[in-house]
Amino acid sequence: MTPDPPIACTLTAAQMPARLAEIRAVGDAALRSTEASGSGAVLRFDADQQTRARLAAIVAAESACCAFLEFDLEDGPAETVLTVEAPNGGEEVMHQLVEAFGGDIATMRG
Repeated sequence: MTPDPPIACTLTAAQMPARLAEIRAVGDAALRSTEASGSGAVLRFDADQQTRARLAAIVAAESACCAFLEFDLEDGPAETVLTVEAPNGGEEVMHQLVEAFGGDIATMRG
């Protein structure tokens, strides 16, 4: 059995500002809403090819540095939906990611 990945981000302090800037830029440009979903969050974005490509790149990068988070990116006719799931103990990092996109997580922490 493969052990669960550690709940830790592997980005360096030097890498973090650029990553957060890209996440914030996508959120500012296209984020429609955020909502809690079990142990995760659902983020809804405008549906366009540029946003989809930028989200796919963020998901790939975040999957590498925060391997404990699970990401699902789905395309719909009117929106692109990003679902992020966190294991027990990883919720705070997931909340930080939602906040980085500009999402309101106050109701998620309830």
